Amino acid sequence: MRISESWLKEWVKSDSSTEELAAKLTMAGLEVDGVEPVAGEFNGVVVGEILHCEQHPDADKLRVCTVAAGEEEPLSIVCGAPNARVGIKIPCAKVGAVLPGDFKIKKAKLRGVPSFGMLCAEQELGLAESSDGLMELPSDAPVGVDIREYLSLNDSIIDVDLTPNRSDCLSIAGVAREIGVVQRAEYSPLHIDEVAATINDTFDIAITAKKHCPRYVGRVIKGVNVAAETPLWMVEKLRRSDIRSIDPIVDVTNYVLIELGQPMHAFDLEKLSNGINVRLANEGEKLVILSGQELELSAETLVIADQDKALALAGVMGGAESGVAEGTKDILLESAFFDPIAIAGKARNYGLHTDSSHRFERGVDFELQRKAIERATALLLEIAGGEPGPVVEVASDEHLPKLEPIVLRRAQIKRVLGFEMADSDVEDILGRLGMDLVSTESGWHIVPPPYRFDIRIEVDLIEELGRVWGYNNLPTQLPAMNFEVVSQPEETIGEDAIKQLLVSRGYQEAITYTFVDQELLSIIEPNRKPVELANPISADMSHMRTSIWAGLLKAAQHNINRQQHRVRIFETGLVFEDDNGIQQAPHLGGLIYGDVAGESWSGKSRPVDFFDVKGDLESVLALAVDSERFEFHAGEHPALHPGQSAQIVSNGAVVGYVGALHPVIQKKLDIPGALYVFDIKMEAISARTIPSFKELSRFPEVRRDLAVIIEEKIPAESILKIVRKESGEWLTNSVIFDVYQGDNLEEGHKSVAFGLTLQHPSRTLKDEEVNEVVDRVVASLKEQLNVTLRE
Repeated sequence: MRISESWLKEWVKSDSSTEELAAKLTMAGLEVDGVEPVAGEFNGVVVGEILHCEQHPDADKLRVCTVAAGEEEPLSIVCGAPNARVGIKIPCAKVGAVLPGDFKIKKAKLRGVPSFGMLCAEQELGLAESSDGLMELPSDAPVGVDIREYLSLNDSIIDVDLTPNRSDCLSIAGVAREIGVVQRAEYSPLHIDEVAATINDTFDIAITAKKHCPRYVGRVIKGVNVAAETPLWMVEKLRRSDIRSIDPIVDVTNYVLIELGQPMHAFDLEKLSNGINVRLANEGEKLVILSGQELELSAETLVIADQDKALALAGVMGGAESGVAEGTKDILLESAFFDPIAIAGKARNYGLHTDSSHRFERGVDFELQRKAIERATALLLEIAGGEPGPVVEVASDEHLPKLEPIVLRRAQIKRVLGFEMADSDVEDILGRLGMDLVSTESGWHIVPPPYRFDIRIEVDLIEELGRVWGYNNLPTQLPAMNFEVVSQPEETIGEDAIKQLLVSRGYQEAITYTFVDQELLSIIEPNRKPVELANPISADMSHMRTSIWAGLLKAAQHNINRQQHRVRIFETGLVFEDDNGIQQAPHLGGLIYGDVAGESWSGKSRPVDFFDVKGDLESVLALAVDSERFEFHAGEHPALHPGQSAQIVSNGAVVGYVGALHPVIQKKLDIPGALYVFDIKMEAISARTIPSFKELSRFPEVRRDLAVIIEEKIPAESILKIVRKESGEWLTNSVIFDVYQGDNLEEGHKSVAFGLTLQHPSRTLKDEEVNEVVDRVVASLKEQLNVTLRE
């Protein structure tokens, strides 16, 4: 919001410089984005009057003007502006004047005719970015007076960037009130008298949508002069607020909007029929607004209507058909309070954003409407004349906001702000903010003013005290906390331990959005129903992820597209599914791509493969101590390569998957090489067996190596599973060290060689005991897997 400093100081007495004022507003929570002068740097420009104007003898587009500029003799000035004519008063830069950009005015000859100055447009004085002709001043402007003095151009515009909760400061009155509070300066709110009705004409008002519009105020004013000239002081104040002067009626409503913060509108009374009705639109109802755009309204849109048609988009913009025009003589002036929820988002739904919608969406003082209409009436009568009728107000007290008292405790002020604030300071600050205070034994009962929608609980009041007191003035004190060591169950694997392990294996942790593209989810997890967001950030973030791979794959794609040839990332987070309600579960996911190791002088590295990612995952499972409860079974997943994928099974349940990314997905993501992923439920790896001490045996180990021929389809893990079961407690290690397939084996079979290491804890094993164990293992393998012992 852009505010004139001089206008502010009409409301509050402040001796602060512009820079000090901006700094104090910023520290009070009203961030100042910038300060700029209302006009460029210039001097030597005065009010001039064109006394005579004739065509230049040698130029069709130039005129020779005789200009009174407060000198003894009129000046002869050559001018090319199309609106240069006898009788108008304009800014005149005399010889010696300096215009913005250090442009010095000198005596010159234009096409042979001497020129003793320059007649100026707004652009040339830094008052506007562009202009079509000379700046025309009011007819009563005193000739010869310095234009800076006449237009009060020694002023600054303060650009305040307000947060959405501070709608009370979207006006001169609101910002001036804040300055008065922060500086403890005298704040002089405008005294608004009621304007007595001189005619009895009224216009019926009804509110059908009372919840959306709890208060609507209207007044008929007859005989206004739309052609009247808006006074210069109002035009200038509007200009400094970035509002262009249109006609006195529109200018007055805009002026009250900036001054008090109450949006208003004026209807041409002759274009209305049989009363106003504030209602919801009919589905598909049409309305042409003031900008000329035709809207097709939805049934959730609030409109101002008469008995025949919609007249205006409530809280946003008036309609073109009922607006004030050149021939308007009688008007209906309206001022309303709309529920912020009823207006929020409606303007954006139609591609609009107006000063009115900006304020109504955030909340307008619900007691301001009658004051605003009285202020606007007084200004209109002063500028455009007319006869006012009585004010008609329709309100639904049931639907107006309720001002509930808030309990403020002294002890809570000290606890939050860190010091004891004197009662007199508390009462002074909150009183200046417009709050009603009633003292109690422990503090105060406080009722916030109707323009502060952001104050509803005790901490809001304490925030106001700290803000006005000054954050820089609050004492610096380190908080005292009682730290308590929380016991960590040994049977639980901490998430940090898993992360540290993966980092030690060359991974980097990634944090991706849980909001992902539905199209990507449909190819990763086509059988799981994702949770759709009601109000997504964007179209490609419309669903909650059903797999942690969705974010990791996009992160990998992003890195690969930026010449990263080796990617190893993991993430822990929630995945979601719409399965009879929203279900969520924490998962661990990882991804590898590129070479096993980085580029090195010692030799060429090989690309990663299935066993690399499986090995990384097995290292995580090893944290559980009893990692043997996890098994890898051949299994398929829609996102994985059919021949390079496995299920992770624990206690008979599938808890995760590992494998190569499916070629279709790899191609869709434009990933040039093989990429391997894993995903496992955190619940499955968060529990572990508590390790127990076991004395090391002092006796020798015995190793036996065996080779068996089995069917090719049987996984080697099946052999080790039987070996562990049949070897008993003497088995200290079992390992597969060779797999062979060749011409001398039957088709569809393979040779698997494995070793058993046996050790007794308290004595040396005998050959007979070792042979017994080996025989038991071989017999069980033959029985369960139909193996043949290879000689």
